[in-house]
Amino acid sequence: MFKIIFTLSVCFLLLFLIYSILPTVLIRLSGNGISKRLNNSNGIALTFDDGPNPKYTIQLLDLLKRYDIKATFFVVGQKVLQHPEIIKRMKSEGHKIGIHHFEHISSWILSPFHLMKSVKMTEKAIEECTNEKVSLYRPPWGHFNLFTPFICKKYKVVMWSYIFGDWKVERCKNNLLDQLRMVTDDGSILLLHDCGKTWGADELAPQFMLEALEIFIEERMKEGTIFIPVNEN
Repeated sequence: MFKIIFTLSVCFLLLFLIYSILPTVLIRLSGNGISKRLNNSNGIALTFDDGPNPKYTIQLLDLLKRYDIKATFFVVGQKVLQHPEIIKRMKSEGHKIGIHHFEHISSWILSPFHLMKSVKMTEKAIEECTNEKVSLYRPPWGHFNLFTPFICKKYKVVMWSYIFGDWKVERCKNNLLDQLRMVTDDGSILLLHDCGKTWGADELAPQFMLEALEIFIEERMKEGTIFIPVNEN
């Protein structure tokens, strides 16, 4: 009995590696079919995952409007249905909006059918708010599975140049601003989070992210930095 259980466990782990972790590693290392940087750009892209959040996304939109910055939001479909007015505001203020699954669930544990359903439901939710086609996609945690390249081939898959761990309050307080200040190269895509209500995140983290972000924006705009949304091509 033990040998059978052991053999089944090993087989399951191998299948999981082949289905989830190995494709993620290969796609990230090769860079095939994904964008980690802006194409031919002299600007920096601010991108935000996991929203919309009725408190922090509103504050973020206010901040971006104050400095006349256009950003890119990868939104969770379920939250889009709960807060369509926020998505409509994003659209009206010139921001780009992309897919981040219907629920914040990793592609590693989604079947091909459920991955396709999650993406399509989010696409539909966004399009009903914006009356525009959705062309951008970023999977939660940057996780891919064996079928992602086929299911999501119609979208531009956007990863990042810099990720800061800003889903944790202590990281935001201790070194987020210092990390942001290290971004010096044009064409960079920065990943931040405007909602802390996901697994492993701190609910209050966006509050401290916003504080660091405003200082960073002020400093960089004085230096002449341009902030632009992710292009769709």
